[in-house]
Amino acid sequence: MYCPYCRYPDSRVLDSRVADDGSSIRRRRECKGCQRRFTTLEQMQLVVVKRSGVVEPFSRDKVVGGVRKACKGRPVTEQQLARLGQQVEESIRASGQAEVPAEQVGVAILGPLKDLDPVAYLRFASVYRNYESVDDFETEIARLRDSVLATHGDQPAPTPGAAAAHPGAQSEPAPEAAPELEPADARGRSKSGRRERAPRADQLEPATEQLF
Repeated sequence: MYCPYCRYPDSRVLDSRVADDGSSIRRRRECKGCQRRFTTLEQMQLVVVKRSGVVEPFSRDKVVGGVRKACKGRPVTEQQLARLGQQVEESIRASGQAEVPAEQVGVAILGPLKDLDPVAYLRFASVYRNYESVDDFETEIARLRDSVLATHGDQPAPTPGAAAAHPGAQSEPAPEAAPELEPADARGRSKSGRRERAPRADQLEPATEQLF
């Protein structure tokens, strides 16, 4: 390596540190010719080969941007997306290949995304794997359900004697009984003469959640 000051072809390493994301190594060097010090950053150039044959540098931001679209409307934070992008890049670099096909990048995304949010995973998988029918979705949902059950298992329901077996455990207070309503006649009037009012629209809970 040439010194950036005097172009001397040799130097010695004083200190080496790995970056926080593990993708590069920072080295502090001293020129053996002029004794000046400088810093170098060593990183493997990772490129992605598309199906068309076009080669472009790997971009963690592009990975996060694609996953962010699948996570729209889901309870996923930017910090979680950044962590997923780091996991994807570390997984690809661990393969030891400088050139990776685009399909390998998609596979590296599916694993962490499934653990992060199953719904976002299903959205991303439907585009990545090019689902064309309802059967494709049903097959993927069944596979996803089996994976969740294999990971977490069935949660056993608490037994009635569980509280007695643990004297120190505090039981939850019983819910208060709802107040009794006066019967109403056919015109909607109660026996006391008051007319029953229907709840306003803003008092009703939504029937479905907004997905998009």
